Amino acid sequence: KISSPYSAGFRFVQSVKVVDKYKVQVKYKKAYFKALETWMMGILPEHILKDEEDLMGAKFNTDPIGTGPYRLEQLEFSKNIVLTAFDEYFLGRAKIDKISFHVIADPMTRFLMLKSAQLDLGSVEPMAYERQLNEEFFEKFNIYEKISLSYSYLGFNLREEKFKDPRVRKALSLAIDRQELVDILFFKHAKACSGPFLPGTLAFNEDVKVPTTDIKKAKELLKLAGYDENNPFEFEIVTSNSSPIRPYAAQILQHQLKKAGVIVTLRVMEWQAFLNMVVFPHKFESVLLGWGLSPTPDPYLFWHKDSDKKGGFNLVGYNNPEVNKMIEESQSIIDREELGKKWREMFKIITDDNPYLFLYIPNSITAVDKRVKNVTPALGGIWHNYIQWGKE
Repeated sequence: KISSPYSAGFRFVQSVKVVDKYKVQVKYKKAYFKALETWMMGILPEHILKDEEDLMGAKFNTDPIGTGPYRLEQLEFSKNIVLTAFDEYFLGRAKIDKISFHVIADPMTRFLMLKSAQLDLGSVEPMAYERQLNEEFFEKFNIYEKISLSYSYLGFNLREEKFKDPRVRKALSLAIDRQELVDILFFKHAKACSGPFLPGTLAFNEDVKVPTTDIKKAKELLKLAGYDENNPFEFEIVTSNSSPIRPYAAQILQHQLKKAGVIVTLRVMEWQAFLNMVVFPHKFESVLLGWGLSPTPDPYLFWHKDSDKKGGFNLVGYNNPEVNKMIEESQSIIDREELGKKWREMFKIITDDNPYLFLYIPNSITAVDKRVKNVTPALGGIWHNYIQWGKE
């Protein structure tokens, strides 16, 4: 009854049996490479939710209970979330008594609060890091920087006639300069993105390089597709102001594409309206968005035709029969090397199809007050061991 892209992770489950108070036995119709990771999802309490008619509208969503080291003390929409340590947590009580998350929409306000030490922890934008922080700030805060498990992209609505011609998509890819985006927006605290899976993972194909900008070739391809100065290719980029960087990225793309004779209009929306009115109903020509990925992503969620549905993550309507078949074959491959090889082949085919213009992989820059101890960075970020943090 719930429309969720995560349901795809359970599509091969045959049965679930309660063995005892702390064990369940899951049987699969066939092997699935991501089975263990799938079951690391949070647990829902049956005794609270079993009689709910509408899970999406349940009171539980704003007053939840769980199995974690903290419990919800206060929730003020668009303002504050306050958590307090749970005395009976099974791994022992967390060392920090209270964690308060502030919802601050304006990036400048966030930055000024961090700079004036009103926050113990916060992300720092590359421009602020390079231009607006002084020695005094670095005396108070430790900086943790690493490449993020995410990338940003410009996705074309492949259901639209104008984007069905692969020459058009190829031309748009050749007309943009990804490295210029990185240099202008991130002061080199990012790298150009070459495809759908991230560096450092089994799925990354290092033989596929970031396309070199070629305006002349872009114009030639557009001409072959029926576009020229008298009949320019036009489209709209829609994005959200939830990321301070993406509206600027859209402006740079608009400027770059103009050099190839492409006319781009821009629309920037509030995040929730963007999702509900544009992204999920597929009412767009192109969207500037990003994905955060697991180190072992399931390509089915993003690139299989069956994920082009309500609530699915195949937002652009990508449908390549060869890729569909490869994804289906890969689902039951348990051998990591064999799986990696299949993913890397997919990487090249998807990139060659240009359903997205893969743009950049930003670095994550986090400032943490030096009074907060035991912070140890890991692949997934700094929060993995937060129950061991302490504060002087």
